[in-house]
Amino acid sequence: MPPATQPAMILKEPGLAPDARRAVLDAIEPRRALPGALLPILHAVQDALGYVPRDAVPLIANALNLSRADVHGVVSFYHYFRSEPCGRHIVQICRAESCQAMGAVALEAHAKATLGVDWHETTRDGAVTLEPVYCLGNCALSPAVMIDGDLHGRVTPQSFDTLVAATRSGA
Repeated sequence: MPPATQPAMILKEPGLAPDARRAVLDAIEPRRALPGALLPILHAVQDALGYVPRDAVPLIANALNLSRADVHGVVSFYHYFRSEPCGRHIVQICRAESCQAMGAVALEAHAKATLGVDWHETTRDGAVTLEPVYCLGNCALSPAVMIDGDLHGRVTPQSFDTLVAATRSGA
């Protein structure tokens, strides 16, 4: 197929809403000629949409002349990339050794029970996504939790509840 017809074909990729398709194309175009363009494109898509939709994989693969498996492999390998939409708030609990020794296992169980989700899941109301992280660099204040990029140390089940309630209420 001649290259001149490829953009029209890309625009008709099924499964993506028009605004999501536009965001993916906007991520691809300024980066496609860069060496190692895949990671910058994936980061740009996730920054724009909050995740990398499965239906974006063929668009990206086609633009970079990669297989869908190549693109999917990178998305699934890196924990940073999400293939499903996340909640409005991201709660990450550190699972490194120091945090586990200081109560992260109990905190993890409490968080899962309180939120009613497992790792990488989002609460029914779409407010909170729970994620494991393997070091937040706050070992002296274990167990550590990061909520929307804000680091909290010495988190107990009680302080976790307070932090999540404040986050949900917008405080």
